[in-house]
Amino acid sequence: MKPKPVGLILFQRIAADELSGPGQAFFRARIATGDDREFRCYQVLTLGIGTAECLTECGVIVKPQLGISSAPQLDTIIVPGGCGIHDARLSKKIAKWLRRRAPVTRRIVALGDSIYALAQTGLLDGRQVAVHWRFAKDVAQTFPKLRVVSDRLFVKDGPFYTCAGGMSAVDLSLSLIEEDYGRQVALKLAREFVVHVKRSGEHEQYSEALRFQVQSCDRFADISYWILRNLNQDLSVEALAQRTCMSPRNFTRLFRAEFGTAPAEFVAAVRMTEARRRLLIPRSSIESVAASVGFKSADAFSRTFERLVGLRPSAFRGSRRIVRANFLKPEKAFDMSRPLVRA
Repeated sequence: MKPKPVGLILFQRIAADELSGPGQAFFRARIATGDDREFRCYQVLTLGIGTAECLTECGVIVKPQLGISSAPQLDTIIVPGGCGIHDARLSKKIAKWLRRRAPVTRRIVALGDSIYALAQTGLLDGRQVAVHWRFAKDVAQTFPKLRVVSDRLFVKDGPFYTCAGGMSAVDLSLSLIEEDYGRQVALKLAREFVVHVKRSGEHEQYSEALRFQVQSCDRFADISYWILRNLNQDLSVEALAQRTCMSPRNFTRLFRAEFGTAPAEFVAAVRMTEARRRLLIPRSSIESVAASVGFKSADAFSRTFERLVGLRPSAFRGSRRIVRANFLKPEKAFDMSRPLVRA
């Protein structure tokens, strides 16, 4: 078995994070062979439009190993984003090369705004694509044949993978590695990267915790993160009030005034959102998910889940496995997507 060749396309004013993140992920992917050696899963190649050095958006200089004209056969092609992709001549060159390479390449990946180059090929017409929320509207107007999704981290449609970019480029890289070599290899790598959680493509670009932190006053700024890290703990109004050094009555009043929802409603919504994600983890039992999000029994969890989500956990898991296979948007019977804004 040989390492799978992965090509990272370089150009002037490329996004450094979308180059280094996936590059490091594929480089570090290894499998122990049992004789104190490791199998290197991928051969990472950097491919420039030419062979000249490239200046990234943040000023770091990188030099490609090869030019795209002399690139070998590749298993996966990854095009990072960056403001340089909006240069019409550059984007056209990349699109022309991708169109020529697509029939003999297993996977083609567009990160962030590199969607502009890949979309020019026409290969994405009629397909679902994940686009960063900041330029989703412009992509939809420029390429009306695309099915634009602006609230997903990444999407697979056939051999094409599209991603919101930024830190989600690492999430997609881990997903690709899992696709090739299994969940344990990806999870080991995620631990090496010190990521809080290995996110799936269905995670929203604007997380509930970040939304809460952005909108919260200083006194509430970190409590949402603490709640997410402690879903199996006592999250009663009394416990949360004590953590913020307030009386329960004052905490509830200020919380509702700030976010337009009661603390108990927020906790319940966060628990159900996280439960939906954990139910989709392979080999996780309903009992273990219930305990992990703070329920004393699976029965109590099931009743609450059905009341807020609209399905029993077992029915949700069965239906979502079918939906995930088609990369459709998750149902939102209990709408966790609504902004927590002031009343």
